[in-house]
Amino acid sequence: MFATGIENSIPTINNGRTRVDQMEVCGHYDYWREDFHLVQDLGIQFLRYGPPIHRTFLGPGKYDWEFSDIAFAELKRLDIIPIVDLCHFGVPDWLGNFQNPDFPQQFATYCAAFAERYPWVQLYTPVNEMFICAVFSAKYGWWNEQLTTDRGFVTAIKHIVKANVLGMMQILKRRPDAIFIQSESSEYFHADSPAAIGPAEIMNSKRFLSLDLNYGRRVDSEMFEYLLDNGMTKEEYHFFLHNRLKQHCILGNDYYMTNEHRVHADGHTEASGEVFGYTEITRQYYDRYRLPVMHTETNLREGPNGDEAVQWLWKEWASVLRLRNDGIPTVGFTWYSLTDQVDWDTALRQQNGNVNPLGLYDLDRKIRNVGKAYKQLIADWRDVLPASSVCLSVPIVPPSLTASSQAAAQQRDAAGRLDDQAQASNVQAT
Repeated sequence: MFATGIENSIPTINNGRTRVDQMEVCGHYDYWREDFHLVQDLGIQFLRYGPPIHRTFLGPGKYDWEFSDIAFAELKRLDIIPIVDLCHFGVPDWLGNFQNPDFPQQFATYCAAFAERYPWVQLYTPVNEMFICAVFSAKYGWWNEQLTTDRGFVTAIKHIVKANVLGMMQILKRRPDAIFIQSESSEYFHADSPAAIGPAEIMNSKRFLSLDLNYGRRVDSEMFEYLLDNGMTKEEYHFFLHNRLKQHCILGNDYYMTNEHRVHADGHTEASGEVFGYTEITRQYYDRYRLPVMHTETNLREGPNGDEAVQWLWKEWASVLRLRNDGIPTVGFTWYSLTDQVDWDTALRQQNGNVNPLGLYDLDRKIRNVGKAYKQLIADWRDVLPASSVCLSVPIVPPSLTASSQAAAQQRDAAGRLDDQAQASNVQAT
């Protein structure tokens, strides 16, 4: 699956007074139709995309689907397969922030409403980058609740992951063959000195918390104590163990130059640049979760030479091929995003209007060198990869085949498996 995405981050800053909306500042609300055609022009069939939750989810049971209806109708007409991202770093004003205990259940109702309205959609990322969302919002103090405490972080992560799990459950009730592609940041923390080994080990354990909880994997003893010491109850922890939906998931992971960190003895960190790289760090995540892998985000600025992003694309693609050749089931690759972004050089903490040249196209919708290179890469590799392994395929139903008998049969089979799983769970519970 070759993919790109429309950047749709929507955190709040300035203690909730200012909403950052990347779809707005990048011009998507005005150029959405052109953007979809640019996706087609590149030969891309998969698009990470989602409705702006703060404009769509207006209150309990209240929705404004106007923009979503026209956008998703066009995606369906073009037979572009969306990987639907329903929560990207922020919540509607009326929900406040990720400290709100009502968020998981309210988000689940939103997922249910979306799945009922767009039954042809099969692929989802309910909550984007759960770990990063919790860290930036409740540990670094950058977004949303802007807290800097362990208790705030644990509260955010338990609410965010519970929302993701409940959302998956609601979607599966309405689309039994739904597939969930997590888009989670793949991190690594390097010890700067022997005295920094302890802090680095703790950070390397914390990086797995969101996916451990999401996949119903028991955390290690140190992380279990950390969670309980900072407000998670045993009952809340057991929710994740007893609602395991891992079998419906693809391990989507993101990698940027900033994903590796240098840890100092006092616990503070700084970016280390690329040390291990995508291949080694992804291998660590795969060994832990044993799920098919998709590279769901990467990019690099186009610099003064004009080929910096092109070289990064080539290197990341080579890393994906290395994983696949080493026997790790790898099903997709993504350059994120379709167009340039705005103010990510300050992690959206400031509204400076700085255009970051990270896209396949600039904000005038003119193709960048990396866009040309990605188009060629897709043309070169599209037919080679399936032939190398007919088993490495994902049972995806494109929009144009949603009404086919084959699609109906696939959904019936999936519904039957869900019933069998529910019965098995009931037997175990008794």
